[in-house]
Amino acid sequence: MNIDTAVVLAAGEGTRLRPLTRNRPKPMLPAGNRPILEHVFDALVDAGIDELVVVVGYKRDRVQNHFGPTYRDVPITYVTQEKQLGSGHALLQAKDAVDGPVLVLNGDRLIDVGTVEAVATRHEETADPALAVVERQDTSRYGAVEVRDGIISDLVEKPREGEYRLINGGVYAFPESIFDAIEETPRQAGELALTDTLADLVERNHVRGVEVDGMWVDATYPWDLLTVAREVLARGRVVEARRDTDVWIDDSARVHNEAVLQGPVVVGADCEVGPDAVVGPDTALGRNVTVGANSVVQYSVVDADTRVDPGSTLLETVTGQDVHLGANTVVPAGPADVQVGTEIFEDQRLGAVIADRARTRGGVTFTPGSLVGPNAHLDTGVTVDGNVAEGAEVTR
Repeated sequence: MNIDTAVVLAAGEGTRLRPLTRNRPKPMLPAGNRPILEHVFDALVDAGIDELVVVVGYKRDRVQNHFGPTYRDVPITYVTQEKQLGSGHALLQAKDAVDGPVLVLNGDRLIDVGTVEAVATRHEETADPALAVVERQDTSRYGAVEVRDGIISDLVEKPREGEYRLINGGVYAFPESIFDAIEETPRQAGELALTDTLADLVERNHVRGVEVDGMWVDATYPWDLLTVAREVLARGRVVEARRDTDVWIDDSARVHNEAVLQGPVVVGADCEVGPDAVVGPDTALGRNVTVGANSVVQYSVVDADTRVDPGSTLLETVTGQDVHLGANTVVPAGPADVQVGTEIFEDQRLGAVIADRARTRGGVTFTPGSLVGPNAHLDTGVTVDGNVAEGAEVTR
């Protein structure tokens, strides 16, 4: 692969993933037991990229402090998008850090090395811009594309369901002239979208569509993190750890000999799983998670520094970091109607989302589909039904 530089767009918040993105950007949310962005970097490094340029913005310290100046011995250059003025504007911030053709990726979607290599190869063969094209039954959440003889003939933002089968996969290979093309693109409502530049290129030049069928997973809403975890576990893309079939346990973790781990499951560094606890299947425990005796945690993502006290049951649950769930907490499985902002999403598979530093005392029960904001405190015996605001104190 001749392209040696990749620009990763990681400046956005991910407002539809609130309350989990209240304290960190979407690319730093967990895909299994490590950040989404780590998986993106892995695909690029495995493809032979020699330099990573990362566009940061919202909560950029969370990205920079986690990764530092290198990733797997590949240098990282950080550039900042001070205001969120669109994906084209974000890419433009990297202009001075790029010399020659470049790969461009969204930092909040899981892709595999084969996709990266296929897009880069098509650009190298043709010298035309190239983008990954992914087949999806429901294209309404994404930008749809039409491809004729390997060339993009149309881009459609937010299509009606059922009209298209292919979407823009958010993995691009561009000549260096892409920066001039972005600067020539008119702004819409003050924003500069990369898709507007692409639309101009589709009209004026050949933009190659590269249909790929490797891993492509996007987390748009909080419950999507459960799907992301399933994909990661199914493919074994977890932090290096001892493996017994589809059970991964970090060497520093302590799992009681009377606990049960049902694969696929990953137990991260410094975790502790107590006696008679059942963890898994389709469950990821981040660093320094404690699961108390006689607890059940299944189909869930439990992020770093979270404590689940004895006798609790978590099904289809996503926690943020440093959450403390008191004894006998109960989160039953969905389906449920979930309110995100002012919009209601019906029949989603979600027990609950419990954001960073939330606390519950003993005997708290969650109705499926509940969202609890950061720093919320729920008193003994509370039943949560719906959304709890950040910092709220809830008593019986």
